Amino acid sequence: MATTLTGTSIIGSSRGSKTAETFRGFDPTTGNEIEPAFHSAAFEEVDAAASLAEEARLEYGNLVCKERAKFLRAIADNVEALGDALIERASLETSLPNARFVGERARTCGQLRIFADLLDEGSWVDARIDHAIPDREPIPKPDVRSMLRPIGPAAVFCASNFPLAYSVAGGDTASALAAGCPVIVNAHTAHPGTAELVGLAVSKAVKECEMPEGIFSLLFSSGYEIGQALVRHPAIKAVGFTGSRKGGRALMDIAAARPEPIPVYAEMSSVNPTFILPNAMKERGDAIVAGLHASVTGGVGQFCTKPGLVFVPGESDTFISNFRSQIAATNPAPLLTGGIQKTYNTANSHRAGEVTNTIANEETNLHGFSVNPSVFETTAIEFLNTPDLNEEIFGPTTLLIRSNHHEELLKIALSLEGQLTASVHGTEDDLREYADLIKILETKVGRLILNGFSTGVEVCPSMVHGGPYPATSDGRSTAVGTRAIRRFSRFVCYQNFPQNALPEELRDDNALNIWRIVDGEFKR
Repeated sequence: MATTLTGTSIIGSSRGSKTAETFRGFDPTTGNEIEPAFHSAAFEEVDAAASLAEEARLEYGNLVCKERAKFLRAIADNVEALGDALIERASLETSLPNARFVGERARTCGQLRIFADLLDEGSWVDARIDHAIPDREPIPKPDVRSMLRPIGPAAVFCASNFPLAYSVAGGDTASALAAGCPVIVNAHTAHPGTAELVGLAVSKAVKECEMPEGIFSLLFSSGYEIGQALVRHPAIKAVGFTGSRKGGRALMDIAAARPEPIPVYAEMSSVNPTFILPNAMKERGDAIVAGLHASVTGGVGQFCTKPGLVFVPGESDTFISNFRSQIAATNPAPLLTGGIQKTYNTANSHRAGEVTNTIANEETNLHGFSVNPSVFETTAIEFLNTPDLNEEIFGPTTLLIRSNHHEELLKIALSLEGQLTASVHGTEDDLREYADLIKILETKVGRLILNGFSTGVEVCPSMVHGGPYPATSDGRSTAVGTRAIRRFSRFVCYQNFPQNALPEELRDDNALNIWRIVDGEFKR
């Protein structure tokens, strides 16, 4: 398919105007701008996209699930058909290797197809039927049925660190479209060319599958105003966001201040604490060092699941020395944007003034948005007395915290904010001794990992990629896995409706052959 970039927004089946306000992507390796220029959407185009979405919501929301499944598969096919052009553009705009985007493209298309499979099977709607009992005493029982229905048009904000999997056709878009919701995407300035290519693939699928025009639009913007206007628009009924805590909170506040408040599903910040317990340290400390180094520096430390806090036994000199040596030997690498680079360097300087030990690669002749990896070290007492050490630093760095006491670790675990993940390295003996630690961590995170590392999120139905605030805005939700569809749907109850007026999923004949709860019994 065509891969020529125009730098203009996609408004339904039309292209946006070439406004005077423009921006460009950057090559993080050199810091140089990349052509072409991208034109920020006008406020009138926000309204046009939202109006089209509102017009499309009933038709698209009432399509049978199998038609939406075909549409999702067509998007996946079109993204794959972009071929090397997509991989090369994503690599150019991020300075991450091509291999990274071959994998990320597979994940993105896999997400779309998993939701398509979910729609084909159909039971996701959680259909429940309670038949009437007209002769019940003292009050007759009505016929009551309920199921999940689409919430309405959704605004999706692309993430800087996942140009494919958390962007234009990523998890938020896939789950919203699967639920039956039109989607308006706000592209990220870090990878606008990648966004346009994928946006064209989605638009092509809309036409191929003869879907309503307004179910997809893509807006470019050099600042925050367009995204804020999108969240304020009365046609928008939900928001998906992956990014900073500051950005997520801003959108949450805007959504809450609307005359009609709407839900914001924001993934915002996480330090993903890692606990290395004593026996595991003795038995396989060297292997844990290698895995930790790969997890901290992978993707230049720009994963939301990077281990930012690592708790080790007090007698861990060899482990810490080995880890510090590996960090010191790691080459500098570019971060995604100049803004992320500046924030990383400022945060590192601040942390160096708070803790007793730090080490970084000594390379100083850096180009573009490159930074040095670093590691900091402190004690449990210092950690508990310095609240700033809980804050996420986005980039290739972590903080090692020594603790000699069981109760100290429990106190630290209780003090932690909500997180996406927590990892525990331990033997069977460790797990018995620290069972109370596991119970505390379960209340703090969305995913607990044993003898592994937090980076790498498996896209599968049982995955939970969420967690208590501030990891996410709603700890009951997930951004990965098929449960993500529930964020963009709501329950609707139908009382005393005749069979032919009910959705197919709620009719007695169950022609769709889906699992349902009927009069309290789970059955087909």
